[in-house]
Amino acid sequence: MPSDNKIEASLSAAPAPKAADKILDVARDLFYREGIRAIGVDEIVKRAGVTKPSLYRSFPSKDELAASYLRKYDLEFWERFDEAVATHPGDPRTQIIAFLTRVGKRTQKPDYRGCGMTNAAVEYPERGHPARVVSENNKIELRRRLRAMAAAMGAADSDTLGDGLLLLIEGAYISGQLFGLGGPAAAVARNADLLIEASLKK
Repeated sequence: MPSDNKIEASLSAAPAPKAADKILDVARDLFYREGIRAIGVDEIVKRAGVTKPSLYRSFPSKDELAASYLRKYDLEFWERFDEAVATHPGDPRTQIIAFLTRVGKRTQKPDYRGCGMTNAAVEYPERGHPARVVSENNKIELRRRLRAMAAAMGAADSDTLGDGLLLLIEGAYISGQLFGLGGPAAAVARNADLLIEASLKK
C-alpha cells in the first residue's frame, strides 16, 4: 500500500491544466450563459486566473476564442447526436426521437440557454465571421443528416420532412429559453413523432 508521502508526491506531480484549457473552459461557461458579445477578455482572464498575454498567446483574438468555444461545442453536440444514433442502429425514426427526448429534457432545466450554435449565429449576423462559420457548418451538417434520416425512413418527400424536423429542433432551442419549465419545448420529441407519422402516411 503506498505511503501518504507517495500519494502526496503523485498528486503534486499531476500536470496542472494548461492556461489555454482553463481559458477555454471559462469562456465556454460564460459565453453560453451570458452571450459571446456580452463577455470581455478581462472577465475571462480574471475568472480563469491567468494573464491577458497568456490568453492572446493561445487565442490571437476574442473572435478566435469564440470560434474555439464553438468548435468544442460542435464536438459535444455530435457526441450526443451520435450516441442516440448508436443506441438504435438501423432505426432512424427512433434515433431522432431519442435525441429529441434528451433535448426536451434539457430545455426544462433552469439554466438552459438553448443551442450555443444558434445563439452565436444570432449574435454574429456578418457572413464569414469565425464564430458564425462554425455555427453555419454545424447547422448545414445537421440539416444534411436529418434529410438523410428522413429518406432512410421511406418518406416520400424526405427533404421536406428533414427540414421540418430541423425547424422543430430550432424552435425548441428558442422556446426553451422563453418558456422554461412546462413550456412547449418539453414536447419536441412527441411533435417530431407526429410529423414523421404524418409524412410517412403520404
